Amino acid sequence: MQYERSYSVKKTLSKDVHHKKLSGVCAGLAKYYQLPRLVVRVAAIVALITFPVATGVAYLVSALLMSDR
Repeated sequence: MQYERSYSVKKTLSKDVHHKKLSGVCAGLAKYYQLPRLVVRVAAIVALITFPVATGVAYLVSALLMSDR
């Protein structure tokens, strides 16, 4: 008789307080999507240059709403 085990790990989006530069939003996004932190930070800077108001508002809102876990 053989049993198959299935494990479910629930990933939650939260700020990464150990690798943060400003508030940990980019590091938290990189950890959630399993990307390098540098890639997410460069993408955030490029987005900030091209769409400064929208990116700034999105960063501030996500910094306030994401948990610190």
